[in-house]
Amino acid sequence: MKSTDYSKMSDTDLLQKIDEEKNALAKMKFSHHVAGTENPMNLRARRRDIARMLTIINQRKKATN
Repeated sequence: MKSTDYSKMSDTDLLQKIDEEKNALAKMKFSHHVAGTENPMNLRARRRDIARMLTIINQRKKATN
């Protein structure tokens, strides 16, 4: 997803999505270490999506202060 898509989501939805993505990333990392993955770029993409969501949450916090 793009950051514009994430900015349309509410804070609670973003936090829920972050938890889901972190769990999925942990599973991907484990399976990558055990058996390897077809495309290791998926790990990078998932990390970047998590970072995008966290950035939007931090921007919203700074805007309210």
